[in-house]
Amino acid sequence: MKNTERFSTRVDNYVKYRPHYPAAVIPYLAKEAGLSRQSVVADIGAGTGISAQPFLDNGNKVFAVEPNLEMREMSEKLLQRYHNFTAITGTAERTTLPDASIDLIVAGTAFHWFDQEAARTEFHRIARKDAYVVLMWNVRRSELAFEKEYEKLLHQYGNDYKDMQHRNVGASTLSSFFTPGTFREASFQNAQNFDFPALKGRMLSSSYIPEKDHPSYIPMIKALEDLFGKYQEQGMIKFHYETRVYLGQV
Repeated sequence: MKNTERFSTRVDNYVKYRPHYPAAVIPYLAKEAGLSRQSVVADIGAGTGISAQPFLDNGNKVFAVEPNLEMREMSEKLLQRYHNFTAITGTAERTTLPDASIDLIVAGTAFHWFDQEAARTEFHRIARKDAYVVLMWNVRRSELAFEKEYEKLLHQYGNDYKDMQHRNVGASTLSSFFTPGTFREASFQNAQNFDFPALKGRMLSSSYIPEKDHPSYIPMIKALEDLFGKYQEQGMIKFHYETRVYLGQV
């Protein structure tokens, strides 16, 4: 399946159950990347608009570039109240945005899908002088007992989970994307609380998880029910995340 089509059938679960980004990211970028209310932001691989919303709330004009039709249409539906939001049909390698038009380029939980060299060339083209690129991920933690067993479940049932590059990104692999001397990083704590239907929806929002017509679906859901029953407290389970932010210039 093409990367641009992987989430077409998962939009509803993605909107309901994927984590948002901590509010602390905005003041951090104001300090480290010169973000102001007047900054024009390009959100690349914008999906359903989760990564665009903090910037819209900050008052920024946001161009949300997304190749997947279903996700792009959902972002337009969810964010139509923001007059400063524009959804764009495009990719990281071909955004269709004008030359030197963007103050801050953002990719939220999306950069691992890009052709990095082609994206860097495109980012350089659309960036204004002194513009920054921000790459950020909500990385699910796996230190606690529930988190470790959930990770095992994903390895057991995920179609290509072990090949997902988002679990392998970090400073050592990303620093070379940026102009030498401009790279920096930060991390923030994030969390979600789920009852069982929400936990199920969170798992099904991932592109590597089997859907209802797959023979592994029923045993996978049973395993998830057992895991929830083992670790739930008052009918809830908690996901802990480390929101990792990497920024620099290109």
